Amino acid sequence: MFPVAAFPVLDVEKSYRRLLNHLPGMAYRCRILNGSEVPLGFLVNELEFVSRGTYELLGVTPDEMMGGHHNTIERMTHPDDLDASRTAIRDSIVAHEPYQVMYRLLLPSGRVKWLWDQGEGVYDEEGCPRYLEGLIMDVSEQKFQELALLEENQALRTSVINLYGLGNIVGKSEPMRRIYSQILKAAETDSNVIIYGETGCGKDLVAQNIHEYSGRKGRYVPVNCGAIPEQLLESEFFGHVKGAFSGAHANKEGYIGAANGGTLFLDEIGELPLHLQVKLLRALENKMYTPVGGNTPKESSFRLIAATNQDLSRMVREKKMRSDFYYRINVLSLTLPPLRERQGDIPLLVEAWLEKKGHNMVLPPHVRLIIEQYDWPGNVRELHNFLDRFLAFGEEALTSLGDAGRADLLLATPQGITLDEAVDQLEERMIRQSLERCRWHRGKAAESLGLNLRTFQRKMKRLGMNADRKQGGV
Repeated sequence: MFPVAAFPVLDVEKSYRRLLNHLPGMAYRCRILNGSEVPLGFLVNELEFVSRGTYELLGVTPDEMMGGHHNTIERMTHPDDLDASRTAIRDSIVAHEPYQVMYRLLLPSGRVKWLWDQGEGVYDEEGCPRYLEGLIMDVSEQKFQELALLEENQALRTSVINLYGLGNIVGKSEPMRRIYSQILKAAETDSNVIIYGETGCGKDLVAQNIHEYSGRKGRYVPVNCGAIPEQLLESEFFGHVKGAFSGAHANKEGYIGAANGGTLFLDEIGELPLHLQVKLLRALENKMYTPVGGNTPKESSFRLIAATNQDLSRMVREKKMRSDFYYRINVLSLTLPPLRERQGDIPLLVEAWLEKKGHNMVLPPHVRLIIEQYDWPGNVRELHNFLDRFLAFGEEALTSLGDAGRADLLLATPQGITLDEAVDQLEERMIRQSLERCRWHRGKAAESLGLNLRTFQRKMKRLGMNADRKQGGV
């Protein structure tokens, strides 16, 4: 081989230019005219070299590019992208770092191109930038495919919110539709989630849906924190090695290990004792844990979703929960509405329960009226329990609803009036209760009864109720 010095410098430069002219895209070298003022901005308006790829990229020949006294790329850059690309390049040059920017180009034909521009500055002995050297590539095909896929995914996520619910969650009321939107947004991130809500309102179902729509390939591991004896908590969460304690006859994987690559759902997280909160906090921060009796740390990349019916901020003030643990888990929060705030969903919940049980039973109209007006302090779980009892005992199950169930049962079978009169009495009573509960906002009252506003107003007029509380909202 010949030593490098045997080649004339001019031949090396020609070789470089020949190589650059065969590269896909456009290679360039620009002189910075006011490099000493880079922190305030700089102008690049004098090309010293541009490769032949500029014609395929921009429809402009190298000679036309070199002969102009303006920055052709900047003049063709989409207005919405120009300032951002300028700023990104300037900041990189000030920091003496290579730059990589993506922006759109508007061609004279009206066509849009996505460009990937990467390069770096050339500095003088004093560290002042004098040139930019880089390569611009056409990435339109990849970018348009990415945008199409993003649009397709968004359409798919929107379509899963059907007329009756999301996944295995049932409900079409406005409060639930807000929850569905939050579920899908939470599924797009890896941030920790905390679900607030009363007992029985479906926090576990929400956690499952977040896991399923997140696309995580690992397991969904649910844990009821209040159901584990305190002396077993550490072993259950972190696992143990053989011989760690009496009865540990084999290695055991804990919840954290089982959730690797998936989701760990901690229901009633407020029940965790302080000493376990410390150890869980470490596992959350570095995704590492050590089984009981072991010396070798293990890794588990899990996503945490927690749920509670308690006021965790108050628990922090009362020193029942560590503040650092609270702020670690309380990143994304969802608050589920109780069933009494979405009574319009009760018919759907009843039908879904009957379908799941495989029963063709039809609830009598007066029973449906009763359950749609009951407050359900135990929420969906209490509703399901009532339906189980009704299936077994019939209308006797209404007594389990307390005074409300017994009173409504007597009212449902009045004596000495016609059926139409009884129906009118029930409708007027239900409408009045709904209006009072919604502070006489007719729109909300209609929604709570599963009626559209026009039907609701027509019933009020027929029952002579329009004169009542006319100050109520629509």
